[in-house]
Amino acid sequence: MGTRHRVSLLFAFILIVIALTANSYAIPAFSRQYGTSCSTCHVNFPKLNDFGKAFKDAGFKFPKDDETFMKVPPVMLGAPAQKDLWPHTIFPGTIPGLPPIGLRYNQFFQVTSANANNYTPLTTPNVPRTDFESGLLSIFMAGNFGSDIAFWVDDDLSVSGANANGGLGDGYLKFVNVGRFLKLPTDAFNIRFGQFELDLPFTQARSINLSGYDIYAEANIGTGLQNVNNQFAMQDAAQGIEFSGGHQYRGYHYSLAIVNQNTNGGAAASPPNVSSPAGFFSDSNYKDVYGRFSYRFNLEKDAASRNEVQAAGATGPRDHTYLTLGTYFFKGRSVQRLGEGEALTAREPFYRVGGDFSFNYRTFNLFGLYMYGHDDNLVFDSTGTSLVSGTPAKFNGGFLQADYLMLPWLMGILRYDRVQSSADFLNQTASANYFSPIGATRNRVTPGVQFLIHANIKASFEYAIRPQQALTYNSNGQAVGPFRTNTATGALEFVY
Repeated sequence: MGTRHRVSLLFAFILIVIALTANSYAIPAFSRQYGTSCSTCHVNFPKLNDFGKAFKDAGFKFPKDDETFMKVPPVMLGAPAQKDLWPHTIFPGTIPGLPPIGLRYNQFFQVTSANANNYTPLTTPNVPRTDFESGLLSIFMAGNFGSDIAFWVDDDLSVSGANANGGLGDGYLKFVNVGRFLKLPTDAFNIRFGQFELDLPFTQARSINLSGYDIYAEANIGTGLQNVNNQFAMQDAAQGIEFSGGHQYRGYHYSLAIVNQNTNGGAAASPPNVSSPAGFFSDSNYKDVYGRFSYRFNLEKDAASRNEVQAAGATGPRDHTYLTLGTYFFKGRSVQRLGEGEALTAREPFYRVGGDFSFNYRTFNLFGLYMYGHDDNLVFDSTGTSLVSGTPAKFNGGFLQADYLMLPWLMGILRYDRVQSSADFLNQTASANYFSPIGATRNRVTPGVQFLIHANIKASFEYAIRPQQALTYNSNGQAVGPFRTNTATGALEFVY
């Protein structure tokens, strides 16, 4: 059976599942609390619409008149009158009236192109042509403790059917609108403490895509002539403190995080089918710094709806028409061991910098990101007694993605990823083929489609198209044993 035939069968299976499924109503954690649908906050879960962004910015509360909309009232931890007696009594707080616990599970089926194993002389393919695979079983809790104190905890109980592959994703407390005590504008200053995904322009941990953004997973590994082996990737979860302000749905937004170093691999904040166990390494002598600033221009023609959380159209609530422009910067040090017996510790400075944009027109969203990575390359001088800067290791790339909500339950996706680094030319630097086809092996185009069977059940399909690759080239620059690793992936997942 050919690859195209398998893909056709998978696509037909998804359509049959949708056609035969009866109507029901999805009630995950926040839906239970407010008695509303997942689509109140999500375009296509877990992608947030404008109202979902405002709900998150407000500390997991409705941005206006929260008590009015809450169907399950919180439990008071103390009488309201205790506020007037503080500090001579414990300041009263609240906990959610129902345990705000949700579950997420997904299952995958993947088909890989037939010649993906051409690069190996083994007769037994080392890349399965077809594969059923369990994704992750994740538990998450989130809510508000009163006094604008929000909390979030999510943990992968198992990944790919193995409990050992799981680990903590995000776990933090966020103190919202702390600036009110300093007479600052509303939401101008927040504090988050714990373990969390960096304030990336576009989330990897809660992405709608079946595969992660390649640039977020890029670690900077130098060539054989460089002393750079930095395993840090922007998708890695961070441990530390973050200061932020503004809004994701209008005007300015900023964040500044001071986090532990994590250059030997860590807990990846990954898309639904990718996860990594916690393996934090922190050099206690230094901390890393991440900063982000963005500004969103709401472009609605109607002045009355331009600054509202959602603009209403003929078919009901929808996102604003807007343009967001942003930039981000990460500065850290990578610990490398040098010398005989690795007796010498070198702390190589590195940074990541880039820009991003997002344009939304009604149900069409076009967004993208560019990143440049630079690691200093500390090497011994001619005397072998001190370290000097050598040729730095670099990479660059990004992605461009278009999401189109064709129907409230049907989204089409098209994405282009590109990453180019020093390591991509590891075997080509001494030849005339420096810009040979191997330099294009990090490109891919990924079309996809996603269906909401119910508000909390989703079927997804994507096909990753990669250019022809090779590991070696002959003296004429011709590829030896070229291969492709195109993959078709289908998934079913639900949240509860």
